Amino acid sequence: MYADEIGQYADKLKLMNTYFISTAKVKVSLTSYGKPIHKFYWVLDKETVIEHIKPSTELETSLPPPTKLNITTFDRIPHMMVDSAAEIDILAIVVRCGLQKYAGRTHHKCREITICDNQKNQFLLTLWDDFGEIEGNEIEDKMETAADLIVILGRNIRISTYQGLSLQSMFYSTIRLDPNYPQAIELINWAKANKTMLLGRPSNKTSTSSSAPPMVVTPAGQQVISIAQMSSAASVSHTST
Repeated sequence: MYADEIGQYADKLKLMNTYFISTAKVKVSLTSYGKPIHKFYWVLDKETVIEHIKPSTELETSLPPPTKLNITTFDRIPHMMVDSAAEIDILAIVVRCGLQKYAGRTHHKCREITICDNQKNQFLLTLWDDFGEIEGNEIEDKMETAADLIVILGRNIRISTYQGLSLQSMFYSTIRLDPNYPQAIELINWAKANKTMLLGRPSNKTSTSSSAPPMVVTPAGQQVISIAQMSSAASVSHTST
């Protein structure tokens, strides 16, 4: 909505209400100033017709669970490292969650979590800024209280390379906990059956320090250094010179 249309529809559109909207314009999101969160957006103008749908107490047939996912498996990631701008969607089990901290001497906060697939391959996923604060706190709280391990669906996750491979969130990434996809439910059930093996020992469920970064199982058997450690190491190197 733009200009006069904002006031026109301000009192008409309410949160958690259902509307029938017609003659609205649907456009492709611009990519000139970065990657947009949504592929399309709607524009309401004076020609748009909006009708409020009254709430109904009748039981409606629920929609079938979503099934379409474009997931990159962990064994494919090592072959994508040549493309530094590669972004992927992942479905993984969270086996460790670190505390939120500042990355080196910067003002950026991050939280490092260790994720795993059903082939026991592990990767370090760095959640930056708000992701470490919001989704990170949600993951941490759930790991402390829930009986089972958490499965996350991460979209638009960036691949990072430094003496190995790691993953990190971008400002337009999305992180969903225990999503209602058949693939996620299958992974949750696998994690339940293999919980002891994945955690190593019960007391190791939540990591409070990243001084010993997790090993990432890749074909080359390389150890991944976290992004936060990279920033810290760079600062020390610069000071010593």
